[in-house]
Amino acid sequence: MRRLTERAVDMADACLFMMDARAGLLPADEVFADILRRKNAHVILAANKSEGKAGDAGYYDAYSLGLGEPIRLSAEHGEGLGELMTALEPIAEEFEARAAETAPETDVDIVEGEDGELEEARVPTAEKPLQVAVIGRPNAGKSTLINKLIGEDRLLTGPEAGITRDSISLRFDWGDVPTRIFDTAGMRKKAKVQEKVEKLSVADGLRAVKFAEVVVVLLDAAIPFEQQDLRIADLAEREGRAVVIAVNKWDVEPEKQAKLAGLKEAFNRLLPQLRGAPLVTISAKTGKGMDRLQAAVMRAHETWNRRVSTARLNRWLTEMLQQHPPPAPGGRRIKLRYMTQVKTRPPAFVVMCSHPDKLPDSYSRYLINGLREDFDMPGTPIRLTMRGQGDKNPYKNRKKSTPSRLRKHLGKGRADEK
Repeated sequence: MRRLTERAVDMADACLFMMDARAGLLPADEVFADILRRKNAHVILAANKSEGKAGDAGYYDAYSLGLGEPIRLSAEHGEGLGELMTALEPIAEEFEARAAETAPETDVDIVEGEDGELEEARVPTAEKPLQVAVIGRPNAGKSTLINKLIGEDRLLTGPEAGITRDSISLRFDWGDVPTRIFDTAGMRKKAKVQEKVEKLSVADGLRAVKFAEVVVVLLDAAIPFEQQDLRIADLAEREGRAVVIAVNKWDVEPEKQAKLAGLKEAFNRLLPQLRGAPLVTISAKTGKGMDRLQAAVMRAHETWNRRVSTARLNRWLTEMLQQHPPPAPGGRRIKLRYMTQVKTRPPAFVVMCSHPDKLPDSYSRYLINGLREDFDMPGTPIRLTMRGQGDKNPYKNRKKSTPSRLRKHLGKGRADEK
């Protein structure tokens, strides 16, 4: 933990050094202060537990650390947080501007040129790396997997569940691809999450999914596809992220072939919304299957960025309509006139049709499955929207006019009355 803490100091944008004002200045405080002076440019010193007169002596002792004026803080009572925010503001603004420049887009509009060609998909760079989040139940081996990928013991691991508390991001080159990978806390069933720290850990993991482009759902080979695994995979799909299913601890599995056949059958049966997504077996402990995992992640990312020209889509739609025409509720056939792709990451399509509210979900699923198969988009979330083209009847909602013969008769009657 000491080694990881020193490395975190090296990587941090700013360090908040907290000392106990009531206990006074201790020898360990001077050691930590020396580490911070040598390793980090932005150091903020805070004397905690400074409420009342009991912390005055320790607060004044903090000046001798040579880290500037300490902030009088009481974390329990919320005192001094305004001063802390004031000290952090200039640092935060500097790094927030830098983060905004390097954050990749996860919802991209489609733009076609004059010749109908689509621009190329985004290629990860050092400034905007590929964002990958690893999520799963506690003790599935997420931190061990990331340590194996980056080639060093960067994350704290152990046999106990729940060691990882925060979502931690690390940058490395995965093959030749610049990558930022997020380690997240294990997600238990909602009913079992009672402690505040665990609730914050799970919320942090969900936030990492929203920042990611590819989500690796890590399962334990001994107990795969439990209810919580299904919820986690469905969450990643609903967020519109490319999904890879990785089954860990494969090195201790005795009957590998039979187990693999069972995994594929359970995957297709329990997660039909991700049918065709990559399913790879790995061992984070021994490093087996890391090449397969990398290939699956890159393939899922490429599919997630897939773009199809409008001309190809409409030729495909005509063939799909000929094979299986849409239903005719109430005797009026629904006409699907036009189709185009409006977004990528994930691929999103719009179909212009009559009576979109009457088109059953089964027909939308028929079109989505056809898109997956014919345009090679297995496993990636696909968004399909049916949109009406407006009513073409110019006389709709116009008051009915009185027939000419009736108008003449009414006019004659009024004249006789006069």
